[in-house]
Amino acid sequence: MTNPSIKGVVYVLVHSPLVGPLTWSLVADQLQQRVLNVVVPTLEDSPDTDEPYWKQHAESVSRALTDISKDRSVILVAHSGAGPLLPVIARSLARPISAYVFVDAGIPLPHNASRLDLMKSEDVEWGNQFQEELEQGGSYPTWTSNDLREILPDEILRNQLVADIHPRGLDFFQEPIPVFKEWPDAPCAYIRFSDSYKSYETYAQNLKWKNFELSAGHFHMLVDPIAVSNLIIKATD
Repeated sequence: MTNPSIKGVVYVLVHSPLVGPLTWSLVADQLQQRVLNVVVPTLEDSPDTDEPYWKQHAESVSRALTDISKDRSVILVAHSGAGPLLPVIARSLARPISAYVFVDAGIPLPHNASRLDLMKSEDVEWGNQFQEELEQGGSYPTWTSNDLREILPDEILRNQLVADIHPRGLDFFQEPIPVFKEWPDAPCAYIRFSDSYKSYETYAQNLKWKNFELSAGHFHMLVDPIAVSNLIIKATD
């Protein structure tokens, strides 16, 4: 049974900038079926501007909430690479934040770290190798349908996800992402699916956040949206 106190809150499901809003589409449907308010912004950015990616993405979320009253509080839910964006998104919204939920996602560090910094905080050697590849003109991710077959069995969804991939270069991964001094200014929760995010789960546990674990693939919201929706609600109850 859904806690009536969350009925008026808006769940804002933020996808990774490396993919698109498809990742949250099935969970959004599940939450809406429970008569909860849901927004799935599309993170947009343009190469024709000098604005940093993080600012463009935060502004994308703000635009998606334009028609929602400023006194409505929101729960920001991030997947994967959207995690480090939550503080700047919160600051751009200028509205009450009820909670932050990180779903198999990176966690922002207080010293305005870049995505490369976050990677190196997990594994210095791997992070340095990744940086070298980007400096040589590489981009990430370059997943194929076959790469994702095991964690996302549904062929139609898998092909849609692959078509939605936005490979990024060095400039994206090395830009510092601001974290305002008072963050976090609301309760936080962490939901881990994959082993790749174990270090973030441990970090969240050390911070005494609510923690939940669902042993699965990184895109499990497209495999079992009911279970993922249940965890998100439980994490914010």
